[in-house]
Amino acid sequence: MAVKTINTEMLRRMFLAGAANLEAKKEFINELNVFPVPDGDTGTNMTLTIMSAAKEVQALEHPDMVSMAKAISSGSLRGARGNSGVILSQLLRGFTKEIREYEAIDASVLAKACDRATATAYKAVMKPKEGTILTVAKGISQRAQELAETTEDLEVFIPEILRRAEEVLAETPELLPVLKEAGVVDSGGQGLLEVLRGAYDAFLGKEIDYTAIEAGSAAKMVKPDQQAAADIKFGYCTEFIIMTDKPFTDADETEFKAYLESIGDSIVCVADDDIVKIHVHTNDPGLAIQKALTYGQLSRMKIDNMREEHQEKLIRDAEKVAAQQAEAKKKKEPRKPVGFIAVSIGDGMNEIFRELGVDYIIEGGQTMNPSTDDMLTAIDQVNADHIFILPNNKNIILAANQAQTLTEDKDIIVIPTKTVPQGITAVISYMPEADVDTNLEAMQEGIKNVRTGQVTYAVRDTKIDDKEIHEGDIMGIGDQGILAVGQSVEETTKEMLAQLVDGDSELISLYYGQDVQEEDAQKFAEAVEALYPDVDIDVHMGGQPIYYYVLSVE
Repeated sequence: MAVKTINTEMLRRMFLAGAANLEAKKEFINELNVFPVPDGDTGTNMTLTIMSAAKEVQALEHPDMVSMAKAISSGSLRGARGNSGVILSQLLRGFTKEIREYEAIDASVLAKACDRATATAYKAVMKPKEGTILTVAKGISQRAQELAETTEDLEVFIPEILRRAEEVLAETPELLPVLKEAGVVDSGGQGLLEVLRGAYDAFLGKEIDYTAIEAGSAAKMVKPDQQAAADIKFGYCTEFIIMTDKPFTDADETEFKAYLESIGDSIVCVADDDIVKIHVHTNDPGLAIQKALTYGQLSRMKIDNMREEHQEKLIRDAEKVAAQQAEAKKKKEPRKPVGFIAVSIGDGMNEIFRELGVDYIIEGGQTMNPSTDDMLTAIDQVNADHIFILPNNKNIILAANQAQTLTEDKDIIVIPTKTVPQGITAVISYMPEADVDTNLEAMQEGIKNVRTGQVTYAVRDTKIDDKEIHEGDIMGIGDQGILAVGQSVEETTKEMLAQLVDGDSELISLYYGQDVQEEDAQKFAEAVEALYPDVDIDVHMGGQPIYYYVLSVE
């Protein structure tokens, strides 16, 4: 018997199953990212976005189609992170705008909802690029229109939609050369496909594991004082890899797991050929390490004191409460004409922005893209009529734009800064005596004169921009792509600088990260000064993670 409609309860199960499947596949999706940098990647951003909506849907007790649509739309919009997350939220927004008008969804409504979802997402992106999640959404929409004219049976309709999504995703490398060069399909498109696959599983009545969503909802309900009272039984989070001298048998695995259980908990033991990955919480990491050495050599050892981390978290929470109280006091004061919000990536960068008069710092940047809700929280805290937002990362601009559209009582101006140095230049270009429009023009003009570079390490092997890159290589990344690849941080940075500095360059600003010592940064600056004696060199402690150096040339 044909299934012709989806009611509210079925839609709820399908949406939550789609979210759960995306969460389960997020690391696989992260691996598809073209740039092999240690970032908060596409899978992570899309998962955090849809989980924000999933928690709102979970909280509904007796939903109808209107309340369901509202929960999905508002949850994903506010939780949107990164370009892929924002686009996913816009797809969900368009989809739910259509379905909220109906008590049940049939093939015709589903086709119209897919069409509206695609149109909404394309409209949200200033320069839509084919070969991305947008292309996959468009392929789904087009196939849905065709199917709605030939069948009412959703058991035929949905798998055909899924099949078309797979076909379009497979075609993305032909539309984006950078995907073809790296040998991957589009990661955002893959994420959308995983959502659809999960939803289809629920439609078929398969058993779905909702643990990730429920765990997230439960975590949200834990109060700070409950967390403070939590007893940490085993204090050291211990991780390492065993490079085995001989085959690691099932018996070895059973024996080692049993030993780890006798000295700790939260145990993970994963064997793959001659490599064994270990994770355990214990009060004596040395015991775990000694036992592991009987199987082979150890690599990538990492031990964290969880009690110390817990105390540091309590201190951070207290500081956050104090800051919130100060902000609340500030909000009672009369509004000032202009305020600034900046996304930043390290203590030194944060301090520079504060010294330049930025009102609110959103910490996150490349390693964890702030959500639209983070932006809205910042906007609420800045007591000003006109607020300039500096995203300082190309993957955060869309979230800032989305926050702009959701704000009604303040004038929000997003300056499309793609790096922290561009953000610093934008603030420096601000003229207090000029009006907002004049300053907008001045800041946009100022960032055009800044060329930036970032130095980090590769997390996997790939090929991009005609460069062979291997895991652990040092990469110099410019505004338009990877400029240099090497084994040495200093030499790779010099190679990148050679492509950024020209005869008109007057200033090189170096911001060294948390993994670079001040003494080493100063010595490197002297070496750069010797290479470019006619250019001024400024050195600052950036304190950023992941990136050894962030630099700008003006």
